[in-house]
Amino acid sequence: MASADDIRSTVSKYLDAVGGGTSADIAALYADDATLEDPVGSEPHVGRAAIEKFYSALDAVQNKTELLSLRVAGNSAAFAFRVVTDTGEQTITIEPIDVMTFDDEARITSMRAFWSQDDISFG
Repeated sequence: MASADDIRSTVSKYLDAVGGGTSADIAALYADDATLEDPVGSEPHVGRAAIEKFYSALDAVQNKTELLSLRVAGNSAAFAFRVVTDTGEQTITIEPIDVMTFDDEARITSMRAFWSQDDISFG
């Protein structure tokens, strides 16, 4: 099992990649056969290639991320964070809660993002 420090490190790398990396940078943090459900209730994306494709929308915008709260238990983490996206025409802010599981190397094996349209603000 990955250590709590290793899991915290992966969460930090994830937020850094969402905030300033590429879809490939984000996908590299996932295990080959990982799943992603964002938001919860949507069709899951399975495998690193599908996950990279999901995140590719972020490649065209500027994001800033801020960790608000993080809890690690066993091989899982739950964390609240803020993402501010500048599309050039508007600013979009969302504060999802992500729940992730990790393998022995602290790679993400599953991610479920809890948010809805009610959690998005536009500026």
